[in-house]
Amino acid sequence: MKLGIGIGWRPEIADAVEALPGIDWVEAVAENLCADHLPESLVRLRERGVTVVPHGVSLGLGGADRPDPGRLAGLAARAELLDAPLVTEHIAFVRAGGPLTASPVLEAGHLLPVPRTWDALDALCENVRIAQDSLPVPLALENIAALISWPGEELTEGQFLAELVERTGVRLLIDVANLHTNHVNRGEDPATALDELPVEAIAYVHVAGGVEKDGVWHDTHAHPVTRPVLDVLGELRSRVDPPGVLLERDDDFPPAGELAGELTAIRSTLAAAATGPGTDLKRPSRPPEPARRAAGARGRTAVAQTALLSSLVAGTPAPDGFDRRRLGVQSRALAAKRADVVAKVAPELPGILGDGYRKAFLAYASNRPMSGGYRRDALGFAEQLLANGRPDDEAARRRLTRWWQERAAPRPPRRGARLVHAARTALLGR
Repeated sequence: MKLGIGIGWRPEIADAVEALPGIDWVEAVAENLCADHLPESLVRLRERGVTVVPHGVSLGLGGADRPDPGRLAGLAARAELLDAPLVTEHIAFVRAGGPLTASPVLEAGHLLPVPRTWDALDALCENVRIAQDSLPVPLALENIAALISWPGEELTEGQFLAELVERTGVRLLIDVANLHTNHVNRGEDPATALDELPVEAIAYVHVAGGVEKDGVWHDTHAHPVTRPVLDVLGELRSRVDPPGVLLERDDDFPPAGELAGELTAIRSTLAAAATGPGTDLKRPSRPPEPARRAAGARGRTAVAQTALLSSLVAGTPAPDGFDRRRLGVQSRALAAKRADVVAKVAPELPGILGDGYRKAFLAYASNRPMSGGYRRDALGFAEQLLANGRPDDEAARRRLTRWWQERAAPRPPRRGARLVHAARTALLGR
């Protein structure tokens, strides 16, 4: 299916998206949509004939556990509500722990890279097949950006994606900004990845902005698209004419004119690459699989992913072979994202705490891993503050108490809550 040029639909820029010229389709984060009711803006876009594709962020198909049936049903419901031609998700894990490791479930609140090993590929492929059987439309999976590299990887990114497509028939959503991110952060050549992956399986392409700080590229989706990212888009277009290309922006939204300018740059890049000499595609041979593979791929993947996530969100020792400095960068980035998202889902908290919100939340996040989503995280943060007699200002403490009472329980936590916090901390090995 030919999608054309699109933009990520977000409530903050809904009016701008509707007014932008030349928009053929939009993508909406599936988890931000009700399963039985669409925002009026999306209703109007669909009435105009604009295709809407739901983009999932929470399945965690790259995790060791099989996908949750409830999450799959929710994604399927949104696809049917939108009459979408396909749905998309990520090649990533977002939680770890649980029965496979006999440890508490930890939530990353972010997309984390899957090790490019045969074990992880086995688990991913089975999860993808389960998802495909549960969804009413085709599934496409996105390559993610990463700050960190797994030690002992057995496949390149292109080889990993090619094997995934070969085994499952899944489509690909190629994010050229993520290829650039992995070039800066992990030394991986985008052209090599494009040479190795099956470009004919591409369903569409993401283009997004980021920023480099201290030699690390942060895939922020909150900055303008850079020339190196557009260059990767040109490399891809020289190999294949993608069915769709979409501009992503998730924060610090610019005026509509700037969004239109970025879309123009994308169109120009595609047109220029299409008129170039092109690339002689040579499909590399498949990497040889080990002749004998030990059973228990899910269990080994679970242990490895839990150890990594625990070091990132619970402060446990870094697993062997990882770059500890990069783990620190990733850990701080996860905590900062938690603070930002909690401020959005519970804006009353920064309103009550003022300038002290961020410092207080980061202190909370340093010893309280997320385990139940961002709304539960907001409540847990408030509980800890109140259990410790915070905030110091009595009026602010009363406001926080009322906020907590309206959302959680008839009275704020006291000594019993402190004991619960201590027990949770002990369970997490702190």
